[in-house]
Amino acid sequence: MPSRFSHRLYLRYAVRYPVIFGASCCVGEGYLLDLSFRGCSIHGDRRLSVGEPVRLGVLLSDRARALSIENGIIKWVDDGRFGVEFLDLSLDVRQRLNHELRGALIHRLERSS
Repeated sequence: MPSRFSHRLYLRYAVRYPVIFGASCCVGEGYLLDLSFRGCSIHGDRRLSVGEPVRLGVLLSDRARALSIENGIIKWVDDGRFGVEFLDLSLDVRQRLNHELRGALIHRLERSS
């Protein structure tokens, strides 16, 4: 399983954000466990399959409104967890995601100093 991590371009930040996800088989809910500009991992209440398209609604720390990721794909599945790669993010989603990740980086740097 370590090979799934070897090709990542962006650092993932540990988070715990509520998420609702939808795929062709089902709608489920869970928590984001980590987040990057290109993807995330989720602990969810439904089993999905690798290669399956998925949509996400994530309640970020600002709690203003859910971050809607309309186009993702399941990259790996492991014991109630799965990884999602984000595809074709809108400008609004990219901006909100960038803001969230900037805050996560600042928090990490403050903790390490």
